Amino acid sequence: MSKQAKVTKGHQHFAWRFYCVIGAVLLLFVALISRAAYIQVLEPDRLRLEGDMRSLRTKTETVQRSLITDRNGVELAVSVPVEAVWVDPKILFEKDGLSMTRRWEALCEVLDLDFDTVMARMEKSKGKRFVYLQRQLSPAMSSYVKNLKIPGVYLKPESRRFYPAGEVTAHLIGFTDIDDRGLEGLERSYDQWLTGTDGKRKVRKDRGGRVIESIEVLEEAQKPQDLVLSIDQRIQALAYQELKKATEYHRATSGSVVVLDVKTGEVLAMVNTPSYNPNNRKGLKNHRTRNRAVTDTFEPGSSVKPLAVISALDAGAVDSDAVVDTSPGWMRLGGRQVRDSRNYGEMSLATILQKSSNVGVSKLALSVPIEQFLGTFYSLGFGSDTGLGLPGESTGVIHERRRWSDFEVATLSFGYGITVTPLQLAQAYAVLGSGGQMHPLSIIKVDEPLPAKQVLEPQVARDVLTMLHSVTEEGGTGLSARVPGYMVAGKTGTSRKAVAGGYGDDYVASFAGVAPLTDPRLAIAVVVNEPAGDRYYGGDVAAPVFGQVMAGALRMMNIAPDDVGDSRIAAISGGKADGPAR
Repeated sequence: MSKQAKVTKGHQHFAWRFYCVIGAVLLLFVALISRAAYIQVLEPDRLRLEGDMRSLRTKTETVQRSLITDRNGVELAVSVPVEAVWVDPKILFEKDGLSMTRRWEALCEVLDLDFDTVMARMEKSKGKRFVYLQRQLSPAMSSYVKNLKIPGVYLKPESRRFYPAGEVTAHLIGFTDIDDRGLEGLERSYDQWLTGTDGKRKVRKDRGGRVIESIEVLEEAQKPQDLVLSIDQRIQALAYQELKKATEYHRATSGSVVVLDVKTGEVLAMVNTPSYNPNNRKGLKNHRTRNRAVTDTFEPGSSVKPLAVISALDAGAVDSDAVVDTSPGWMRLGGRQVRDSRNYGEMSLATILQKSSNVGVSKLALSVPIEQFLGTFYSLGFGSDTGLGLPGESTGVIHERRRWSDFEVATLSFGYGITVTPLQLAQAYAVLGSGGQMHPLSIIKVDEPLPAKQVLEPQVARDVLTMLHSVTEEGGTGLSARVPGYMVAGKTGTSRKAVAGGYGDDYVASFAGVAPLTDPRLAIAVVVNEPAGDRYYGGDVAAPVFGQVMAGALRMMNIAPDDVGDSRIAAISGGKADGPAR
């Protein structure tokens, strides 16, 4: 073959290969165009779906639990931002995150976790995509975990409840669990009020997880309203301080103080001892979390003796200036005896309350029908719920019998055979202070007081209140309850605690009263359970607490002094004052 023929044959071979390549490229181009046309024209939704699956996400807008404040805006419960550390086991094993032994050891150390336990847990969770490692980390700990940069270990924002007042408001406010659900106190009672609804938005994110477009709102976030309490934190702190000192000094088992606004029925303070720290509940026993002011009942003893006087006055069995003969200092009823500490002889109604005469109040109670006497207890709120809605509130016990012996009526008149709560006792004295009107109690701050119900004759309430002033005067059992510059009306109570088959050696000391006498503003009940030692009377244990709390509260509320002498006492009682026996 000649040289020219070889060249021609080579050119033909090259041209054939060139056309083959061009044909292949054209076929590929046609295939791509066809595929693109198919996707764009005939099946466009699939492409959008795949793109959306890679970029569209649902973003949750977390709504924090609302604040709880006192009546002056002082924060009692707040939600603070924290973070939770969690693990995606699938990512962890894909990227061999477990090989970073030193980083895992550092993570376990800062979280106070056992390294071997955590590693075993991760091995068991291979098929999961979400495992909590630790909840509610502080910002400093969260930053440390983030800087470790362990594959598959992430942080999730959440909130933690914090209680600035600590043990002072622990029983009243309560606390929440780790998921912000109310477990005790007002946190539980008003859980729905305090909890909002998280919002949800559809957004588009880039590869780095950053939001680049907000598509639509799926669910609107519903923010809760703050809970404004009737509590005055200044009075709350004072009451707790004085009660704690008294229970520790007298080595008492427990104690409660309740402070009410006579004019509105608002609860200004409610404290108990022993208390606890709601911000650190490690090792907390359940019995320490109950609000004893509403859950625990006791036989009130002499603190309910004014009810016998009220019943007798209301029934017309006696007048406010009546004299009762208590000689010889005891009386026999059905084979049982009712005794006074000594023979007081003839006593005015005021002196009966001042000296806390068992014989005197027994005779007054026996002078009226038992139904009317029991009705007085019911009308003052004993035996029924106060309506505050606090968890575990007790109604107390008033026995209903078909037949009452004279001795049973007598013991009821001086506070045995009936059980009440400290809150009920404070409410009863608030009724006396308001001229016989019962205001609905409220733990929420009220702008306008709710309508009150008249449950006692105004004159009867004023007369008994004036008589109770003698209890805090010379010769009375409640001298320690006096407040310089203010006239106080109140009554001591000392009851022996019942045991199987009778009564034991433990006592409950109490004092309840109102001030200032000329225009009552505050009603306070103090109850101290099982004081140890020789001093266990209400006048020795509970009355001093009442005096200190009342003195501080009156000054905090800028209430003017009223201690201007006996002429003012006569004025408020309509000219029927019975001066205290001196």
